Amino acid sequence: MARDSSEPSTAGTADAVGRPVTIGRREFVSFVDWPVRRIRVKIDTGAFTSALDTAGYELMENGAGQRTARVRLALNPKKPRRVIEVEAPVTRMALVRSSAGVPEQRPVIATTIRLGPIEKRIEITLARRTGMRVRMLLGRQALSGDFLVDVGHKYLLRS
Repeated sequence: MARDSSEPSTAGTADAVGRPVTIGRREFVSFVDWPVRRIRVKIDTGAFTSALDTAGYELMENGAGQRTARVRLALNPKKPRRVIEVEAPVTRMALVRSSAGVPEQRPVIATTIRLGPIEKRIEITLARRTGMRVRMLLGRQALSGDFLVDVGHKYLLRS
């Protein structure tokens, strides 16, 4: 039977896989919309939103009044001069408190990630994570409904 084109596709979701996917406390994520593959992420169930390290960003507005962010990513700490520039729609500005309790206004962008067999559109705040071992934190909002976290293990989705 052919699928009705008005129905949303479940391909790449936990429903299509058959159950929530178990992941470790660290995993590798790819960005579907950008030429960024296999970056290390820390699963942070204490954070609501996800955060991505940037080497800088510029907020722009197009003629239709929609805001986008031009983001410079230096995701390899061993090669900090290797920068990838990407663009993403800004969904909102958010007041985020750091783990030290310092509030900061950050842009929130939307993009699609792939974590194991799951492709998911998520929101990410842009942050400066200089000096951190992992360039991205994946928060509860991105994990909800699709993943179970086994904190006793790392890289469970490694092929």
